[in-house]
Amino acid sequence: MHQHLHLVACITAHGFGHVAQAAPVLNALHGLMPGLRITVRSGVAAGHLRSRIRAPFAHLPGSGDIGMLMSSALDVRAADSCAAYREFHAAWEDRVAAEAHILRELEADFVLSNVGYLPLAGAQRAGIPNAALCSLNWADIYRHYCGDDAIAAQIFGCYANADAFLRTTPGMAMHGLPNLVPVAPIAAVGANRRDEINRRLKLSQGGKLALISLGGIASRLPIEHWPRIDNVRWLVQQNWQVGHPDAIVIESLQMSFGDLLASSDALICKPGYGSFVEATCSGVPVLYANRPDWPESPALIEWLRQNNTCREVSRQALELGNIAGALEKIWSAPQPAPVAPEGAGQAADWLMDRLGL
Repeated sequence: MHQHLHLVACITAHGFGHVAQAAPVLNALHGLMPGLRITVRSGVAAGHLRSRIRAPFAHLPGSGDIGMLMSSALDVRAADSCAAYREFHAAWEDRVAAEAHILRELEADFVLSNVGYLPLAGAQRAGIPNAALCSLNWADIYRHYCGDDAIAAQIFGCYANADAFLRTTPGMAMHGLPNLVPVAPIAAVGANRRDEINRRLKLSQGGKLALISLGGIASRLPIEHWPRIDNVRWLVQQNWQVGHPDAIVIESLQMSFGDLLASSDALICKPGYGSFVEATCSGVPVLYANRPDWPESPALIEWLRQNNTCREVSRQALELGNIAGALEKIWSAPQPAPVAPEGAGQAADWLMDRLGL
């Protein structure tokens, strides 16, 4: 009976954390329902989607949300974002009708959104079962930056009228959503291939590897100006073009991000769901520069502090590479046992129950 069912999964391109949440759920669901047809609608590059989603899927470019316009991995362009929302919602009825038409044309049996609200509104208009999955929702984010107005109410309604909002752990409180279904942490955990990396790069046994990741939002750190730290090497992405004697280009190792993370001694990042949870489930300590104005940050940081060894550093310290002391502190602290990421299985079970109807 599962042979002809069609799941349309919409994944926002606002950073890679949304793919990090959705992919393990789709992989687990494929294991439970191998005959399920999956279409992924996303502005995320197909190559990145395929590196994370093992289940077979058709890719349709597109996005059901604005997210927040960013000037860097840490900075929100609030006024520009509010203006973009006003423009988006000026033609709201037409957008919902068009979305409903697309989903009917796709013959979707279920719509899963992380975490655009237009696909949910379109599914609801078309009478197609639908659910949201995420650690945040754009209604709460919009309210924080743009105020509690008619647009906020419209966005909130899309989420509140879904069959469920599968809220991942950690996540925002989302008070007021009547359909909240909490699920455990979701993470794809890689394999520790450190011995292989040490051999290939001729690294000493006592050496340290720190993986630097800003979570898929275009932005870079001036690592070429960082001071050298004894026995510490930096794993950095190729397009940063870093000229530093201790920098190693991630792509040169030809390993998945998950394997690189599991093989590292530290993750250096901004608060983000994928970064924090994958590191914690891999048993890797975290150094992070805060995004104090981002409303999801407090929930993520509180969970990280409870479940992992971590330390906050200032943005200035990160820009200057003045982090030797902070690294020493996380490396000398005891590392708690990794958290088991059970949320993907829970969300997949919930979806299978709904798709079985």
